Amino acid sequence: MTVRKRTTALTATAGVLGGVLALTALGGTSQAATGGNGHGDHPHSQAWGQQAGAQDASDARIKITPGQGASQVGIDDPVKVTVSNGKLTKVAMTAVATGTEIPGTLAADGTSWQPDKPLERATRYQIAAEAADAKGRSATENASITTVSPADDFIGHVSPEDGSTVGVGMPVTVTFDRAISDKAAMASKIQVSSSSGQRVAGHWLNDGRLDFRPQNYWKAGSTVTVKLTDHGIQKTVAFKVGRSQVSTVDAKTKQMTVVRDGKTIKTIPISSGSDEHPTYNGPMVISEKYRQIHMNGASVGLTEKDGKPSYDIEAVPHAMRLTDSGTFIHGNYWGADSVFGKVNTSHGCVGLKDARAGDDGTQPAAWFFDHSMTGDVVIIKNSTDHTKLAPGNGLSDWNMPWSEWVAGGATG
Repeated sequence: MTVRKRTTALTATAGVLGGVLALTALGGTSQAATGGNGHGDHPHSQAWGQQAGAQDASDARIKITPGQGASQVGIDDPVKVTVSNGKLTKVAMTAVATGTEIPGTLAADGTSWQPDKPLERATRYQIAAEAADAKGRSATENASITTVSPADDFIGHVSPEDGSTVGVGMPVTVTFDRAISDKAAMASKIQVSSSSGQRVAGHWLNDGRLDFRPQNYWKAGSTVTVKLTDHGIQKTVAFKVGRSQVSTVDAKTKQMTVVRDGKTIKTIPISSGSDEHPTYNGPMVISEKYRQIHMNGASVGLTEKDGKPSYDIEAVPHAMRLTDSGTFIHGNYWGADSVFGKVNTSHGCVGLKDARAGDDGTQPAAWFFDHSMTGDVVIIKNSTDHTKLAPGNGLSDWNMPWSEWVAGGATG
């Protein structure tokens, strides 16, 4: 798969349908890709791969239907994985909020797969597929899709999903498929509260995205409740905040310190963006997790003089998205041991030492992946990048000072 910049909107049917507020609860691994950052275009794209040699590319081509970012997918609509010039070796379809794997059937000839039963409404799924060509060369493809909600029950997409557990940095995000003109009226229909008693305020990051957060990160172990009311009908989404985990990447020392519930539990050598492609500074939030993902430089405009991508890596292991414009923290199996903790070599991502197939649980990248959840905070500091990270670039809400967040709040 060629990962994209994620400018595709994860949208819902907005508006009042039949006098009833429409709400869709999204899964907790991907939120609020609305095509912009709410404060102008992304200043620059952060590329995902670290420099690697040319790969012996597979001839196998995997297609997932519907494609990445599809929303309003009907529960009986065809969901299918197919491959040309190869055979599927593994397909996993998972309900994001619960982690439940959806059973499916692989065709006898190995060229297609589909789930065995209809999907659930208002649910976000991740699909990960692997295939091999005639020479045994592997290919991977990933997609996240969201199923339709009942039109007469539910206005925008709300994330995280009802019943999910997330990290302390996860904002509440409501997205709409149209520009909202009367923002105050729309915001008045949405109330967000925390069992911790923290004050929660909303802020429009663009005309179609309204986020809610407290001044500081959510309190670990608290429950956040979102209530949407219109014409006397109320809908509720509630999620739990798990343990507190905040990881700080120091681009100068090239070390990442992982702090859980106030205690340092691990320090990991890293390699971040080079001087030519520095990593953003500031707090970011893990929004997606992929055990393997295809990273291609051309998808973020990084090509060589001959037009070929600056990098094309079929299966980057243990990848976790930090921004919509392409910043990941991920495993790196191609870098020498001498790189980690010593040299910044990437095109903007944060790389941790890993095994080629990501199957060595003792590697730092595997450990961090297994000990992280969506909503966890990753703070990057001392990078040579001087561009301000936009709050709407991913789930980067925490880059806006509280005074500014409240002053230009949900009624603006």
